[in-house]
Amino acid sequence: MATLSIRTDDSKKHNFEGFCESIGITVSSAVNMFMTACLRENKIPFELKADPFWSEENQERLRISLEHAKQGKLTKHEITEVD
Repeated sequence: MATLSIRTDDSKKHNFEGFCESIGITVSSAVNMFMTACLRENKIPFELKADPFWSEENQERLRISLEHAKQGKLTKHEITEVD
């Protein structure tokens, strides 16, 4: 058997250990399941997406909003409580 070492922050490690424990598996089992799925499917077994904040559509909206703010064309919005 081989040993695999990874680096992650302490909080993420702690939270992942707690998650694995809550579903009754070890961290080692979870990582092995991930690796098996990658090899079986020949891909990462979940969708990877860029942060939508950086999409061109959102950046254009922000540019327009900034220009409106510079021109004093601001819109007042009310915050309402949602049940």
